[in-house]
Amino acid sequence: MFQLSKNELENIKNNFIGKKIAIVGDMMLDCYYWGEVKRISPEAPVPVVEIDNEFFRFGGAANCAYNIIKLGGIPLPIGVIGSDNDGREFNSLMKEAEINSEGIIIDDQRPTTAKTRVIAYNHHVVRIDRESKNKISVETENKIIEYFRSKSESLDAVILQDYNKGVLTKRVIKEIIEIANSKNIIITVDPKFDNFFEYKNVTVFKPNKKETEDAFGIRIESDEEIARAGKKLIEKLKPKYALLTLGEAGVALFKSSNDIKRISTKARKVRDVSGAGDTVISTLTMALAANADIADAACLANYAAGIVCEEVGIVPVELNKLFDTVNSVIK
Repeated sequence: MFQLSKNELENIKNNFIGKKIAIVGDMMLDCYYWGEVKRISPEAPVPVVEIDNEFFRFGGAANCAYNIIKLGGIPLPIGVIGSDNDGREFNSLMKEAEINSEGIIIDDQRPTTAKTRVIAYNHHVVRIDRESKNKISVETENKIIEYFRSKSESLDAVILQDYNKGVLTKRVIKEIIEIANSKNIIITVDPKFDNFFEYKNVTVFKPNKKETEDAFGIRIESDEEIARAGKKLIEKLKPKYALLTLGEAGVALFKSSNDIKRISTKARKVRDVSGAGDTVISTLTMALAANADIADAACLANYAAGIVCEEVGIVPVELNKLFDTVNSVIK
């Protein structure tokens, strides 16, 4: 539970405004086809979805950028898209959202990462992925690192958002962290398996339960196993804090190998967990940049995840809705 008074919460909310957050990682386009199923195909035993609507949304690291702007911050996304129709749709969304696209590199040797979801009656029927998992070229690495370096003086924080799509290579990770630490910039990380142990000496390392299980080759079920996993994260990666997300069991915050705080989930009715991880890391980073204590930042992020999990599809959390929700539970 929060340690904050209502006045302190209002101060943090005001401090969200204008925070400059870089988001380095795998930019994605989410494509949605919504419709109804009224019959089974005569060609195969599969449903026929009659499409009523189609639209596009930000996914992956781009969804973090969108969450940042909806939380009152100024996002600076840095990543790669392809020279294709999905890339053009991605750029169109960037313009519509008024997000700075200078850090988006167009690489005609790889496709824009796109996830297409077919949904009928609020249920996913199928998802179709278009992507490359190959590592970006040295030339593209250079562009990302130098662009980040050129913007680092004005940043309040950087999010490293890894989906194992090849943008966050070992070199990019190492140099971004070194630059950020040299300038006392907050560094938060949402990792995946491939580079899990490359993210050393950051401010907050935020894996989920499965990622941690896979990385250490362990099972995490009991409170004792959660505590041991947190200790491993702190000792192996040496972050200032580790935040282990546990799905319906909430989150576990580790300030040291022996200091653990459990925070229960805040979703009243879970309808869709898509994008919840992006919301958690975005809200957590904004809160830390706004001078919130790590425990209060984690609580805010947990409430934000609860809000978006009550919606179908990937949606951002709005600043006023988040703080109105939290304000209602503070005495």
